[in-house]
Order: sequence, then structure tokens, then C-alpha cells
Amino acid sequence: MTNNLMETEEYIQSKEFFDYSNPKQIRQKVTLDALGKDREITPSVSDYLVAFSTRSQSYCVGYVDIVNSTKIAAALSPSKLSQYYEIFLNSMSKIIGKFSGKVIKNIGDCLLYYFPNSVNGSEEGLASCIDCGLAMAKAQKIISDEMESKKLPKLRYRISSDFGTVILMNTSISSAVDLIGPSVNMCAKINRCAGSNEFVIGNDLKQVVKKLPAYHFGEVEGFDLGFKYPYPVYKVESSYR
Repeated sequence: MTNNLMETEEYIQSKEFFDYSNPKQIRQKVTLDALGKDREITPSVSDYLVAFSTRSQSYCVGYVDIVNSTKIAAALSPSKLSQYYEIFLNSMSKIIGKFSGKVIKNIGDCLLYYFPNSVNGSEEGLASCIDCGLAMAKAQKIISDEMESKKLPKLRYRISSDFGTVILMNTSISSAVDLIGPSVNMCAKINRCAGSNEFVIGNDLKQVVKKLPAYHFGEVEGFDLGFKYPYPVYKVESSYR
């Protein structure tokens, strides 16, 4: 087990992990009045423009998705649902940050993120990606206990990562970087190959991390792309369990 993974596991068990009061974190308050005025919160078509980078690079990307979120959401009041998502999204974001990852965006109940230090297959960045997925999987019980203490449903989620060429993109309505490319699409698709609270990776990532000694990769049912053979997918576990 790497030092960073051990430190993160200690952090997840600390009181600081569920503290979201950092003054550097900006909380945008949406009022009912604002929600009633579409012109204030909804950009027109001409307001949304995109600009792509002129070059592509390879990165590790990750995707974490709540299991049975639709059923859970239907059973919670708006205030409880907000609290539920706040704990999930903030907890995942904090773990990602501990491994030098960057959240790209949340897509409903999912988070898409990447590891800038994995650029073009940097071994340090590849290890960060794998360690982050393992830390997320291990954090599930602690986060679920926090949910139950607030009378919220237990949390289950799936984690997936892959590696490949992406193109960076900016939009006119946000300063944040977005990514597009086959590895981003595949990372989202193979997420359902994971069991609850499991971490899986695609074959492209497995080929560049398979020589790292700290991990064990077990092949699971692959993702059907409509070709002759499915895309191989692997469950990841630490070799030092």
C-alpha cells in the first residue's frame, strides 16, 4: 500500500473529512425567485460556445456513480436529497483532490474527473489514479455511516477509470476545463461492469499499469462494443490486502 493511500485512509476517518465549511469553498445559493426567472439562469443558444485545444494528450480519467440513485431520490424530501448528494459529491471530491486529481463536472449523481499528473502515462499519475479508486471503494463504509447518522439511506457506488487520448475543451459559460475523447466515453460505459463499491478499469489503462507491483487485476465481464470481442474490463484490488 502506498504512503499516499495510507494517509488518505487516515484522512477519511478524521472529522475533517465531513467538514465542508472551508471558506475557500464557494457555495452558490439559488433562490426560488431566481428559479422563476429563466433569463437569469438559462443562457441563450448564442451564449454557449466551445473552444477546443489544438493538441491532444493522454490522461487517466475517472467516473463514480451512485447505485440505485433514481429509487433513492424518489424516497427523499428535497432537503434530505440535497444533503445526501452534498455528502456524496463532497466526499468523492475530497478524495480525488488527495490524489492530485481534478473534478471536471458532476453529471447528476456522477462525478467525472481526471489526473493531470498522469499526462502521457506518467507512472506517478497512473498510481495516483489507481490509489484514488481504491481509496474511494474503501471509504464507502465510513460515508455510509455518516449518511445513517443523519437518517439518510446507505450509500453504494461504482468507480471506473480508463486511460487514453483526450482533447481539452473550454466553454463560454465556464472557466473550468472539460474533456472529450474515447477514453472519457469508455470510462462512463464500463462503470456498470463494477459491482457495488467496486473499482474497475478498462483494458487501455490496465496495459499501462499492469507492471505496477502494488495492485491485483482480476478480469470481469467485458463491455460489449458491438465488435467481435467485448472490451476487457478489470476489477482492481490492492496487493497488500
